[in-house]
Amino acid sequence: MWSKKDKNNPYSMTGEESFTFLGKGSQFKGIVTFEGTIRIDGRLEGEIHTKGTLVVGEHAVIEGDISADVVISGGRVTGNIVAKEKVQLLSTGVVLGTIKTPLLTVEEGVRFMGNCEAEGRGEVRTLEGARETIQQPQQGTARARGA
Repeated sequence: MWSKKDKNNPYSMTGEESFTFLGKGSQFKGIVTFEGTIRIDGRLEGEIHTKGTLVVGEHAVIEGDISADVVISGGRVTGNIVAKEKVQLLSTGVVLGTIKTPLLTVEEGVRFMGNCEAEGRGEVRTLEGARETIQQPQQGTARARGA
């Protein structure tokens, strides 16, 4: 599959872990639960739960909540993100919702509207009232620059 030559490349992986791919043009509605790495380039409406890494491709559209160890997103996410280890937002990314993670990386060009709780390396608790948070009107818009 892919080699692990570059540790900073979010798209590299070893052949030892499971990998799931939802390709461009595909659509899925429901709850996705898995272990390992998943890459989504299509459209997903529902929830995603993983004990692994979620990669949201540049053309992906996710409408729903995400719970993962690591989230790397260059697509559009409308919903709340809870990551146990880190969230990395790539320059093409759009997030409308709440992010809760110990470590947040934001590249220049990301569009983010919502709330963020980056606690450092402390314990991440689940979001309480996750759906109510996104449906309430937001008070302001934050634009992040740099990483």
